Amino acid sequence: MISGFGDQALISIISHLVFIALAWWALQSINYEKFIRGSHVFQARLLFILLSIVIGSSVSNFFLDYLLWSQQLPMIFQ
Repeated sequence: MISGFGDQALISIISHLVFIALAWWALQSINYEKFIRGSHVFQARLLFILLSIVIGSSVSNFFLDYLLWSQQLPMIFQ
């Protein structure tokens, strides 16, 4: 039972990191230069990092919930 928690934790960590990286990659396609004031480049990069974390974590949570629900679905028929 404890090893199941370890597996789930590892899958969650990997899933979050993968989806945060995908969100970062997808956000790179936005042309944000016209929205930045001259000396606020660091703040714009920080905003992109935070947006990547928010979007990636949300998508990862969706897929992890879907995975959990699909594993619990056979319990209906027991």
